[in-house]
Amino acid sequence: MRSGQLAHLTGVSTDTLRHYERLGLLPLPQRTAGNYRKYPPTSQLRVELIQRALTIGFSLSELKNILAVRDRGGAPCRHVRALMHSKIRILDEQIRNLVSLRVELNRLSKDWDKRLRRTKPGQVARLLEAGPARRRARVASGLPTLRKKKGQ
Repeated sequence: MRSGQLAHLTGVSTDTLRHYERLGLLPLPQRTAGNYRKYPPTSQLRVELIQRALTIGFSLSELKNILAVRDRGGAPCRHVRALMHSKIRILDEQIRNLVSLRVELNRLSKDWDKRLRRTKPGQVARLLEAGPARRRARVASGLPTLRKKKGQ
C-alpha cells in the first residue's frame, strides 16, 4: 500500500510515516518503479502499535529501543513493564505537585481576596507583589511547586 493509504488507515500524516522511518520505528518500505513508497500490510499494525504506545506515555525514543529488541526476535516485555512502573511513579509525583500547587494557589487567592476588599476601586492592589517569594523551584516534569519547606 502507498503512504497516503497507510496514513489514511492509521490516522497519521504521511509526514509522520516518514518521521517514523527516519527514527527507525517503521522499516523502510520498498519503492515502486515510480519511486513511491510501497508499505507491506504489516506496516498498518506497526503504526497502530506506535500510536497506542504514544497514547499511554511512551516516547519515540523508548519505542525505538523496544521495537529494535522485538525486531531482533527478543522479548522486551519486562522492560516495557518496568518503563510503565516508572511512568506511574512520575505521574504520582506530578499529581502530588499539582495538589500542592492547588493548595498554595487557593491560599494565595484568599489572601488576594482580603487585599482587594481593603483596596478602593481604581486603586492598585499589587496582587502579584503579594505572592510568594521566588524560591528555587522544585521541578517534576516542568511543574514547579510553591510549597515552602517546613521551618522557613
